[in-house]
Amino acid sequence: MKILTVDIGTGTQDIFLYDSDLDIENGFKLVLPSPTMMIHRRLKQSLHLRTPVLFTGHQMGGGPSAWAIEEVARAGIPVYMTPSAATTLNDELNKVEALGIKIVSEEESNKLKVTRYELKDFDFPLISRTFADYGVSLDDLAAVAVAVFDHGNAPAGVSDRQFRFDYLDERIKEKNSLSAFAFAADEVPEIMSRLQAVVDSAHDLLCPLVVMDTAPAAVLGAGFDPVVAARQKRIVCNVGNFHTLAFRLGDGGIEGVFEHHTGEIDLPKLEGLIYKLADGSLKHQDVFDDMGHGALMYSNEPFEFGKDEFDVVVTGPRRNMFSGNPALKPYFSVPFGDMMIAGCFGLLAATAEILPELAEPIQRSLGGGYRAGKAPWDANP
Repeated sequence: MKILTVDIGTGTQDIFLYDSDLDIENGFKLVLPSPTMMIHRRLKQSLHLRTPVLFTGHQMGGGPSAWAIEEVARAGIPVYMTPSAATTLNDELNKVEALGIKIVSEEESNKLKVTRYELKDFDFPLISRTFADYGVSLDDLAAVAVAVFDHGNAPAGVSDRQFRFDYLDERIKEKNSLSAFAFAADEVPEIMSRLQAVVDSAHDLLCPLVVMDTAPAAVLGAGFDPVVAARQKRIVCNVGNFHTLAFRLGDGGIEGVFEHHTGEIDLPKLEGLIYKLADGSLKHQDVFDDMGHGALMYSNEPFEFGKDEFDVVVTGPRRNMFSGNPALKPYFSVPFGDMMIAGCFGLLAATAEILPELAEPIQRSLGGGYRAGKAPWDANP
């Protein structure tokens, strides 16, 4: 049984092809530029040509792609976007038009003489061709699982940051586990527009699709490191290129969480937030008023540091933030020997729960990453 897992971040898209006939360390993996970075590079390289550009397709991750599109518009080069593609910049299309970008219908776009770019986070045909070049077919997949970061489609006048944290709170209260942030394709909440865009862009798939938020996937995957798995209570911090998120996990599930913008914090500030997460004193406004997303606490029971060989589990592409002179003792998680695809392992675990008919081989493959007696597909080991 084969399952394609794709964890799409700001800097990279991390791809792991799970094969139940192989030891999990032997699964094929790719770490490639993220789709948003690919658009950014293509636009920067062609900027000097001053050719009018058209963006079609779907909502995708912003950041680098959005900055490059806005730079093209500021340079006075005609920029056209279809409505669905334009939501990459802003869900409120009048704000996109205020950047000097013209919104056009699909019919109008077909008549334009422009350089065309299709926006989408998940490009299955491209990934399939890449594997095919190495003699690996993706025609027999049992499932595909994709992770992206989604702020959600906040109503006009509502903060994207607050809207996302209201959503996180709702999911955790409904199902207190990291897998609460994973969905079958037909069960994605309507408000999660980027997750839905992944579903829309994958409409030609011939197998089931699971989608998930990136940070919970990475935190869940980090738990497959046997050192991490041996700890019943732990704080796991995912230091991403754009967002840093830490979960406090205990016997009952998620005991607290905060999320900040990586560019707005340094190590002392991050450790201060983790200390407050640990002692139960962290407040939403502590993070939100500092231009972060926010914080949620579900337990006031103190989490004690200093009793064990490490204080906090760290993962993510910018985990070297902890490599200076940290006050906390970090443990750098390496599930199945590879930090960069921790999110893919989290996607696999979530897929076993969302698609129980596929669970047995996944559970067998992942089981070695957890302490004896605890199921690997359980988000709260």
